Amino acid sequence: MVDHDADALRATREGYDAAASTYADLFRDTLRDRPLDRAILGAFAEAVRSGGGGRVADLGCGPGHVTAHLAGLGLDAFGVDASPAMIALAREAHPELRFDVGSMAASDLADGELDGVLSRWSVIHTPPSGLPAILAEFHRVLAPGGHLLIAFSATDGPSRPTQSFDHSVATAYRWSPDHLAALLRESGLAEVARLVREPEPTDRRQFQEVHLLARKAPDGA
Repeated sequence: MVDHDADALRATREGYDAAASTYADLFRDTLRDRPLDRAILGAFAEAVRSGGGGRVADLGCGPGHVTAHLAGLGLDAFGVDASPAMIALAREAHPELRFDVGSMAASDLADGELDGVLSRWSVIHTPPSGLPAILAEFHRVLAPGGHLLIAFSATDGPSRPTQSFDHSVATAYRWSPDHLAALLRESGLAEVARLVREPEPTDRRQFQEVHLLARKAPDGA
């Protein structure tokens, strides 16, 4: 039987290995021109700190620029990515931070080890059938009361739960925000807030960008 999720991971890893330097150059300074992105990352960091924690994994960290931003917000942040080339660039650019090669679907993290998980466009290459397992892994590694911030591109409407689209690296998917929020609930993560950003006229892809902030139930809840 063909393991489509494993094939997708392999294609994604190989694609980003090949494009790592170009990707890093293109996206290194993107947060500078995205105040709404900085705002939701700041809200995520405050939510994590207000829960008494600060240990956060940036899963699918790429070249590490957002991991470094989280560290600058006072979090004990580290990055994980499936692409060894991306991790090499992250370690070179941010030697003071920890970066590991790994998989979102099967991490080496202990149950409840993290106060926060950031998944910023890192699930877009996951086939729809594989997303519930990744969300379950996010739930597993989060401590009770921990927060997840997940970002992705939206489908053209609520009647379309998922849509594939052409991506320069590997096949990618968009998600209906309500559908993904329902998958989060099924995995034990309750939506706390939602930010939807309309595309700019200059954006290459005219998709809405969605950030969902979710929380794992605290002990006793």
